[in-house]
Amino acid sequence: MWPLAEGAAGMIRIDEIWLATEPLDMRAGPDTALARVVKVFGAARPHCAYLFANRRGNRMKVLVHDGLGVWLCARRLNQGKFHWAGNWHGDRVALCPEQVTALVQGLPWQRLGAGGVISVV
Repeated sequence: MWPLAEGAAGMIRIDEIWLATEPLDMRAGPDTALARVVKVFGAARPHCAYLFANRRGNRMKVLVHDGLGVWLCARRLNQGKFHWAGNWHGDRVALCPEQVTALVQGLPWQRLGAGGVISVV
C-alpha cells in the first residue's frame, strides 16, 4: 500500500505515482487537474496518482484515478517548500514509495530509491 492511500484507510489502490514538473494553479479543481494529467501524461490511467505543485512550491495537489472516478487531494506545508523536480527531468517523473514519503514530508527525495544507486566507480 502506498503512503498516499494509507490516509484513505486503504480504500484507494495506487500502483504508480507520477510527478509533473510544471507548476499547477492551486485553484484548479478536478476537471482542470484531469485535463493537465491528460496533457502531460497522455491519459489518466486507473490506479495511478499524479502530483502537481504550485509555482512557489509550498502546496501540492494529487489527482488519483481509482478506476471509477477521480480523487483530488491537497497538501500545504506551513514552513518550507516541497523539493520538486525541475524541468531538466523532463515534464514528468516516476516516483518510488520511499521518494513519495520523503516528498510529502517536504524532505529531499531525489537520491532515494533508484536515484541513490552508484553504478560507476
